Amino acid sequence: MLLQRIITASILATLIALAVFLLPIDYFSLVLAIIALIGGWEWGNLIGINSLLKRVLFLVMMIVPMLGIHFWTQLLEVVATLLDWTEVRTYSGVLDWLAVPPVMFWLLMMIMIRNAPGGVLALQLKPRYKVFIGWFVLLATWMFLSRLRSFYGSEMTMYFLLLIWAADVAAYFVGKKYGTVKLSPEISPGKTVQGMYGALAAGALCGVILCLIYLFPIMISADFVLLSALTVLISIYGDLFFSVVKRQRGVKDSGSILPGHGGILDRIDSIIAAAPFFYAGVFLIYRSVS
Repeated sequence: MLLQRIITASILATLIALAVFLLPIDYFSLVLAIIALIGGWEWGNLIGINSLLKRVLFLVMMIVPMLGIHFWTQLLEVVATLLDWTEVRTYSGVLDWLAVPPVMFWLLMMIMIRNAPGGVLALQLKPRYKVFIGWFVLLATWMFLSRLRSFYGSEMTMYFLLLIWAADVAAYFVGKKYGTVKLSPEISPGKTVQGMYGALAAGALCGVILCLIYLFPIMISADFVLLSALTVLISIYGDLFFSVVKRQRGVKDSGSILPGHGGILDRIDSIIAAAPFFYAGVFLIYRSVS
Protein backbone atom coordinates (compact mmCIF):
# COMPACT_ATOMS: atom_id res chain seq x y z
CA MET A 1 0.00 0.00 0.00
CA LEU A 2 2.80 2.44 0.89
CA LEU A 3 4.62 1.70 -2.37
CA GLN A 4 1.41 2.29 -4.33
CA ARG A 5 0.88 5.59 -2.53
CA ILE A 6 4.45 6.68 -3.29
CA ILE A 7 4.13 5.79 -6.98
CA THR A 8 0.80 7.60 -7.33
CA ALA A 9 2.06 10.63 -5.41
CA SER A 10 5.22 10.82 -7.52
CA ILE A 11 3.26 10.74 -10.77
CA LEU A 12 0.80 13.35 -9.50
CA ALA A 13 3.57 15.64 -8.24
CA THR A 14 5.35 15.47 -11.61
CA LEU A 15 2.18 16.25 -13.55
CA ILE A 16 1.29 19.13 -11.22
CA ALA A 17 4.79 20.61 -11.45
CA LEU A 18 4.62 20.47 -15.25
CA ALA A 19 1.22 22.19 -15.17
CA VAL A 20 2.46 24.91 -12.81
CA PHE A 21 5.53 25.77 -14.89
CA LEU A 22 4.49 25.00 -18.46
CA LEU A 23 0.79 25.70 -18.87
CA PRO A 24 -0.45 29.19 -19.76
CA ILE A 25 -2.54 30.67 -16.97
CA ASP A 26 -5.85 30.04 -18.76
CA TYR A 27 -5.08 26.34 -19.19
CA PHE A 28 -3.70 26.09 -15.66
CA SER A 29 -6.94 27.59 -14.37
CA LEU A 30 -8.88 25.08 -16.49
CA VAL A 31 -6.94 22.15 -15.01
CA LEU A 32 -7.65 23.46 -11.50
CA ALA A 33 -11.32 23.80 -12.41
CA ILE A 34 -11.49 20.18 -13.56
CA ILE A 35 -9.88 19.03 -10.30
CA ALA A 36 -12.30 21.19 -8.29
CA LEU A 37 -15.27 19.81 -10.21
CA ILE A 38 -14.18 16.22 -9.57
CA GLY A 39 -13.86 17.22 -5.92
CA GLY A 40 -17.36 18.67 -6.14
CA TRP A 41 -18.69 15.39 -7.49
CA GLU A 42 -17.10 13.55 -4.57
CA TRP A 43 -18.45 16.13 -2.14
CA GLY A 44 -21.94 15.38 -3.44
CA ASN A 45 -21.42 11.75 -2.53
CA LEU A 46 -20.06 12.62 0.92
CA ILE A 47 -23.10 14.70 1.82
CA GLY A 48 -25.57 12.16 0.45
CA ILE A 49 -26.60 13.68 -2.87
CA ASN A 50 -27.52 10.49 -4.74
CA SER A 51 -29.52 12.07 -7.55
CA LEU A 52 -27.54 12.42 -10.78
CA LEU A 53 -29.48 15.56 -11.69
CA LYS A 54 -28.71 17.23 -8.35
CA ARG A 55 -25.03 16.34 -8.66
CA VAL A 56 -24.90 17.89 -12.13
CA LEU A 57 -26.72 21.00 -10.89
CA PHE A 58 -24.14 21.32 -8.12
CA LEU A 59 -21.36 21.25 -10.71
CA VAL A 60 -23.19 23.87 -12.78
CA MET A 61 -23.40 26.01 -9.63
CA MET A 62 -19.61 25.85 -9.51
CA ILE A 63 -18.98 26.41 -13.22
CA VAL A 64 -21.07 29.59 -13.54
CA PRO A 65 -19.15 31.65 -10.93
CA MET A 66 -15.87 30.19 -12.20
CA LEU A 67 -16.63 31.66 -15.61
CA GLY A 68 -17.67 34.96 -14.07
CA ILE A 69 -14.50 35.21 -11.99
CA HIS A 70 -12.28 34.14 -14.87
CA PHE A 71 -13.69 36.82 -17.14
CA TRP A 72 -14.09 39.42 -14.36
CA THR A 73 -11.61 41.93 -15.77
CA GLN A 74 -13.03 41.65 -19.27
CA LEU A 75 -16.54 42.16 -17.92
CA LEU A 76 -15.36 45.22 -15.99
CA GLU A 77 -13.78 46.67 -19.10
CA VAL A 78 -17.06 46.32 -20.99
CA VAL A 79 -18.98 47.97 -18.14
CA ALA A 80 -16.32 50.67 -17.85
CA THR A 81 -16.73 51.49 -21.52
CA LEU A 82 -20.50 51.73 -21.17
CA LEU A 83 -20.41 53.82 -17.96
CA ASP A 84 -17.26 55.78 -18.73
CA TRP A 85 -15.31 54.46 -15.74
CA THR A 86 -11.62 55.26 -15.46
CA GLU A 87 -10.62 53.17 -12.44
CA VAL A 88 -11.12 49.65 -13.72
CA ARG A 89 -8.06 48.39 -11.87
CA THR A 90 -9.57 49.48 -8.56
CA TYR A 91 -12.59 47.27 -9.13
CA SER A 92 -10.62 44.39 -10.63
CA GLY A 93 -8.59 44.08 -7.43
CA VAL A 94 -11.67 43.67 -5.24
CA LEU A 95 -11.50 39.90 -5.77
CA ASP A 96 -8.38 39.78 -3.60
CA TRP A 97 -10.46 40.75 -0.58
CA LEU A 98 -12.78 37.81 -1.18
CA ALA A 99 -10.09 35.75 0.54
CA VAL A 100 -11.40 37.06 3.87
CA PRO A 101 -14.55 34.84 4.11
CA PRO A 102 -12.78 31.51 3.42
CA VAL A 103 -9.91 32.47 5.74
CA MET A 104 -12.41 33.24 8.50
CA PHE A 105 -14.27 30.00 7.79
CA TRP A 106 -11.15 27.87 8.13
CA LEU A 107 -10.02 29.68 11.27
CA LEU A 108 -13.44 29.00 12.77
CA MET A 109 -13.25 25.33 11.76
CA MET A 110 -9.80 25.06 13.31
CA ILE A 111 -11.03 26.52 16.61
CA MET A 112 -14.13 24.31 16.66
CA ILE A 113 -12.27 21.09 15.83
CA ARG A 114 -9.50 21.90 18.30
CA ASN A 115 -11.81 22.73 21.22
CA ALA A 116 -14.88 20.57 20.58
CA PRO A 117 -14.14 17.67 18.19
CA GLY A 118 -16.99 15.57 19.57
CA GLY A 119 -19.45 18.40 19.07
CA VAL A 120 -18.28 18.92 15.50
CA LEU A 121 -18.69 15.20 14.77
CA ALA A 122 -22.20 15.25 16.21
CA LEU A 123 -23.20 18.38 14.32
CA GLN A 124 -26.03 17.71 11.87
CA LEU A 125 -26.42 20.35 9.19
CA LYS A 126 -29.25 20.58 6.69
CA PRO A 127 -28.32 19.35 3.19
CA ARG A 128 -28.50 22.85 1.68
CA TYR A 129 -25.88 24.09 4.17
CA LYS A 130 -23.59 21.19 3.29
CA VAL A 131 -24.04 21.99 -0.39
CA PHE A 132 -23.13 25.61 0.24
CA ILE A 133 -20.03 24.71 2.28
CA GLY A 134 -18.70 22.43 -0.45
CA TRP A 135 -19.43 25.01 -3.15
CA PHE A 136 -17.84 27.74 -1.08
CA VAL A 137 -14.55 26.01 -0.17
CA LEU A 138 -13.95 24.40 -3.57
CA LEU A 139 -14.67 27.60 -5.45
CA ALA A 140 -12.35 29.54 -3.12
CA THR A 141 -9.56 27.00 -3.65
CA TRP A 142 -9.84 27.21 -7.44
CA MET A 143 -10.02 30.99 -7.37
CA PHE A 144 -7.05 31.70 -5.12
CA LEU A 145 -4.75 29.07 -6.57
CA SER A 146 -5.49 30.51 -10.02
CA ARG A 147 -4.81 34.04 -8.78
CA LEU A 148 -1.66 32.93 -6.98
CA ARG A 149 -0.27 31.61 -10.25
CA SER A 150 -1.55 34.57 -12.24
CA PHE A 151 -0.29 37.39 -10.00
CA TYR A 152 2.63 35.88 -8.07
CA GLY A 153 4.02 33.44 -10.59
CA SER A 154 4.79 29.77 -11.04
CA GLU A 155 7.56 29.73 -8.44
CA MET A 156 5.35 31.01 -5.61
CA THR A 157 2.61 28.58 -6.63
CA MET A 158 5.06 25.69 -6.62
CA TYR A 159 6.41 26.82 -3.26
CA PHE A 160 2.92 26.67 -1.78
CA LEU A 161 2.39 23.13 -3.06
CA LEU A 162 5.83 21.98 -1.89
CA LEU A 163 5.10 23.52 1.50
CA ILE A 164 1.94 21.42 1.91
CA TRP A 165 3.62 18.26 0.62
CA ALA A 166 6.67 18.71 2.87
CA ALA A 167 4.39 19.23 5.87
CA ASP A 168 2.41 16.07 5.05
CA VAL A 169 5.57 13.99 4.74
CA ALA A 170 7.05 15.42 7.95
CA ALA A 171 3.82 14.85 9.87
CA TYR A 172 3.70 11.23 8.71
CA PHE A 173 7.27 10.26 9.56
CA VAL A 174 7.60 12.32 12.76
CA GLY A 175 4.25 11.02 13.96
CA LYS A 176 5.18 7.45 13.09
CA LYS A 177 8.47 7.62 14.99
CA TYR A 178 7.67 9.90 17.91
CA GLY A 179 3.90 10.16 18.03
CA THR A 180 2.43 9.37 21.42
CA VAL A 181 -0.27 12.01 22.00
CA LYS A 182 -3.27 11.92 19.68
CA LEU A 183 -4.15 15.25 18.08
CA SER A 184 -7.85 14.52 17.62
CA PRO A 185 -8.58 10.83 18.30
CA GLU A 186 -12.33 11.21 17.84
CA ILE A 187 -11.85 12.43 14.27
CA SER A 188 -8.55 10.99 13.03
CA PRO A 189 -6.84 8.49 15.37
CA GLY A 190 -3.72 8.40 13.19
CA LYS A 191 -2.75 12.04 13.68
CA THR A 192 -0.55 12.98 16.63
CA VAL A 193 0.53 16.20 18.30
CA GLN A 194 4.15 15.28 17.60
CA GLY A 195 3.32 14.83 13.92
CA MET A 196 1.74 18.27 13.90
CA TYR A 197 4.88 19.78 15.43
CA GLY A 198 6.94 18.02 12.77
CA ALA A 199 4.73 19.52 10.06
CA LEU A 200 5.01 23.01 11.57
CA ALA A 201 8.79 22.68 11.77
CA ALA A 202 8.91 21.57 8.14
CA GLY A 203 6.77 24.57 7.19
CA ALA A 204 9.05 27.00 9.01
CA LEU A 205 12.11 25.36 7.41
CA CYS A 206 10.55 25.72 3.97
CA GLY A 207 10.02 29.42 4.70
CA VAL A 208 13.66 29.84 5.73
CA ILE A 209 14.89 28.09 2.58
CA LEU A 210 12.67 30.26 0.37
CA CYS A 211 13.97 33.44 2.00
CA LEU A 212 17.60 32.34 1.64
CA ILE A 213 17.12 31.50 -2.03
CA TYR A 214 15.55 34.86 -2.84
CA LEU A 215 17.54 36.87 -0.27
CA PHE A 216 14.47 38.53 1.20
CA PRO A 217 15.02 41.34 3.75
CA ILE A 218 14.82 40.24 7.38
CA MET A 219 11.28 41.56 7.98
CA ILE A 220 9.91 39.98 4.81
CA SER A 221 11.72 36.76 5.72
CA ALA A 222 10.10 36.73 9.16
CA ASP A 223 6.69 37.27 7.56
CA PHE A 224 7.18 34.40 5.10
CA VAL A 225 8.42 31.97 7.76
CA LEU A 226 5.40 32.81 9.94
CA LEU A 227 3.03 32.58 6.97
CA SER A 228 4.46 29.19 6.01
CA ALA A 229 4.02 27.76 9.51
CA LEU A 230 0.48 29.12 9.87
CA THR A 231 -0.46 27.85 6.41
CA VAL A 232 0.64 24.38 7.48
CA LEU A 233 -1.41 24.67 10.68
CA ILE A 234 -4.53 25.59 8.71
CA SER A 235 -3.87 22.74 6.27
CA ILE A 236 -3.82 20.21 9.12
CA TYR A 237 -7.27 21.27 10.26
CA GLY A 238 -8.51 21.28 6.68
CA ASP A 239 -7.56 17.60 6.59
CA LEU A 240 -9.41 17.05 9.88
CA PHE A 241 -12.48 18.87 8.57
CA PHE A 242 -12.82 16.47 5.67
CA SER A 243 -12.20 13.57 8.04
CA VAL A 244 -15.23 14.78 9.99
CA VAL A 245 -17.38 14.76 6.84
CA LYS A 246 -16.19 11.27 5.89
CA ARG A 247 -16.84 9.94 9.39
CA GLN A 248 -20.35 11.38 9.35
CA ARG A 249 -20.92 9.65 6.03
CA GLY A 250 -19.35 6.42 7.28
CA VAL A 251 -16.68 6.12 4.58
CA LYS A 252 -12.89 5.96 4.70
CA ASP A 253 -12.16 7.77 1.43
CA SER A 254 -13.97 10.37 -0.64
CA GLY A 255 -13.57 8.25 -3.77
CA SER A 256 -11.36 5.71 -5.52
CA ILE A 257 -9.95 7.61 -8.50
CA LEU A 258 -6.36 7.64 -7.16
CA PRO A 259 -4.79 4.21 -6.44
CA GLY A 260 -3.57 4.02 -2.86
CA HIS A 261 -4.94 7.46 -1.99
CA GLY A 262 -8.69 7.34 -2.50
CA GLY A 263 -10.41 10.30 -4.10
CA ILE A 264 -9.40 13.76 -5.22
CA LEU A 265 -10.64 15.28 -1.96
CA ASP A 266 -8.43 12.89 -0.02
CA ARG A 267 -5.42 14.41 -1.78
CA ILE A 268 -6.38 18.08 -1.80
CA ASP A 269 -8.13 18.43 1.58
CA SER A 270 -5.12 20.23 3.08
CA ILE A 271 -4.73 22.44 0.00
CA ILE A 272 -8.41 23.42 0.07
CA ALA A 273 -8.03 24.98 3.52
CA ALA A 274 -4.54 26.39 2.99
CA ALA A 275 -4.88 28.04 -0.46
CA PRO A 276 -7.02 31.08 0.53
CA PHE A 277 -4.98 31.60 3.69
CA PHE A 278 -1.64 31.49 1.87
CA TYR A 279 -2.89 33.77 -0.90
CA ALA A 280 -4.16 36.30 1.65
CA GLY A 281 -0.80 36.24 3.42
CA VAL A 282 1.19 36.73 0.22
CA PHE A 283 -1.19 39.50 -0.84
CA LEU A 284 -0.68 41.36 2.46
CA ILE A 285 3.11 40.88 2.42
CA TYR A 286 3.44 42.22 -1.11
CA ARG A 287 1.00 45.01 -0.36
CA SER A 288 3.10 46.10 2.63
CA VAL A 289 6.23 46.53 0.51
CA SER A 290 4.67 47.94 -2.65
